Amino acid sequence: MRGGIWEILLIVLLVLILFGSAKIPAMAKNIANGIKTFKKEVKEEPAKKAPVKKKPAAKKK
Repeated sequence: MRGGIWEILLIVLLVLILFGSAKIPAMAKNIANGIKTFKKEVKEEPAKKAPVKKKPAAKKK
């Protein structure tokens, strides 16, 4: 599936109509911040993991 120039222009036009030109940069910034946070958390995950100590099960009376 190859998109021609007209298909790309139509998609860009629909995005501009739906979201407006002011909201698009804000959405892109939010997406970028989310990706940065996700990457940071993935890198920190192995360092945070510590052995889990299991508690003995409570005795039923």
